[in-house]
Amino acid sequence: MKITPEMVEHVAELARLELAGEDRRKMENQMVKILEYISLLDELDTSGVPPTSHVIDVENVFREDEVKPSLPVEKGMSNAPESVGTAFKVPKIIEG
Repeated sequence: MKITPEMVEHVAELARLELAGEDRRKMENQMVKILEYISLLDELDTSGVPPTSHVIDVENVFREDEVKPSLPVEKGMSNAPESVGTAFKVPKIIEG
C-alpha cells in the first residue's frame, strides 16, 4: 500500500500531532515500514486457525442473582452523622 502525504497528514491530525517538513517525511517512512512488516502476516497459512477474540477461553464467573432481605433502614442509618428520613444528609458541594 502506498502511503501518501495526505494519509500522513490525516493520521497526524487524528493523533493531534503537528508535523512539519522532515517530521512528515520521517513519519511517512515509518508508516511504510510498519505496513511492510505487517504484510509479512499475509504469508502465514492461517486456514486451520479458528477466529478468536481472546487467546484463552473466557467464561462468566458471576454468580446467579438471588433475592435476599436487605439491611433494615434503621440499622443502615445508625452510623449516619446526619439523616433526613431514610436518606443520608451530606454537605452541599455545588454552589448555586
